Amino acid sequence: MNMQTTVEPGEESRAADKPARAKRLRDPIQTQARILAAAKAEFAKVGLGGARIETIAEKAGVNKRMIYEYFKGKEELFQTVLEEMWTDIRTEERALGLDHLPPVEAIRAYVTFTWNYYLKNPEFMSLVNSENLHRARHVKKSRRFSELHRGFVDMLQQIVDRGVASGDFKAGVDTSQLHLTIAALGYYYLTNRFTGEVIFGFDFVSKEALQKRLDFNLDTIFSLLRPR
Repeated sequence: MNMQTTVEPGEESRAADKPARAKRLRDPIQTQARILAAAKAEFAKVGLGGARIETIAEKAGVNKRMIYEYFKGKEELFQTVLEEMWTDIRTEERALGLDHLPPVEAIRAYVTFTWNYYLKNPEFMSLVNSENLHRARHVKKSRRFSELHRGFVDMLQQIVDRGVASGDFKAGVDTSQLHLTIAALGYYYLTNRFTGEVIFGFDFVSKEALQKRLDFNLDTIFSLLRPR
């Protein structure tokens, strides 16, 4: 007697999906990347204290146990997210090739890049805020973070020195303060966008407002650098 097996609708596609899904889960690089992406979004949204491993696992499409195979716990996961985040911005900065540009163009490129990076990566500002609430305890113990910023101030110092030699910039500019000012000009505007819109009565992220702010940032930085 022939016995026919009845296949429920969708059962074949689900069965076919299982090997592919299993392969994805066995790929440690891909799995870790999904966990970090989900963790980054969750930490940026609710902070370290509000984030839950269960939520991150669900968003990453893995089980909770798998996260603990890669990370000791939420603190280490948060630290890794911070390290990945700062690696990304420092890597993109290096790709600008600022040392090959004339000093004025190098500063213009760096200020513009910083502004655009904040616009494209709002999680960056949220996570920086979060880590500062924790008094930088995660990045303080991160060797990777220290290595990322070795020579960081020197990069801008070299550009300023070239500008001084060419007569485009004045001597004596504190490049640590210059770094902080470049970051602050964009950072404060965007992190205080909503209260700012109430106070000043315009849309902070309209195309016109964003261009006006970038122009202001550039004018401010060059006013600090130009010889008097």
